[in-house]
Amino acid sequence: MRLPPATHGNGDNGFISTAVGFAREKGAAVYVGDGANRWPSVHRDDAARLFRLALESAPAGSVLHAVGDEGVPIREVAEVFASHLGVPAVSVTPEQAGEYVGWLGGFWGVAGPASAQITRDLLGWQPTCPGLIADLKEGHYFA
Repeated sequence: MRLPPATHGNGDNGFISTAVGFAREKGAAVYVGDGANRWPSVHRDDAARLFRLALESAPAGSVLHAVGDEGVPIREVAEVFASHLGVPAVSVTPEQAGEYVGWLGGFWGVAGPASAQITRDLLGWQPTCPGLIADLKEGHYFA
């Protein structure tokens, strides 16, 4: 099972919650360049359902992608961070990214398109939970 870097949901302790922490600490929600680089994402509850389906039904050796949103622009992510934290959304260069998002700097400006179409066709999996932007707008990352 391949999970995207933006596996999200209430209680998340991964890349997204880490990036929120950096934005809060640094006083800026950053994106690299024009922020058009897109990250795939999946809600953790949708991923959990896919793990169950995979254990029950996937042929041995299957390569499965747990992708709910195929590509969320990082600029949109940064803008939601900025709105909730009361900080500016700022474009930075790839070289500056690490100053704002620490160890995530090497990833924050990279596009990682991925699709779960084969997984969906194979197992009949359909994500039903909120996508990344909707989940961020719910506010639990910023409490």
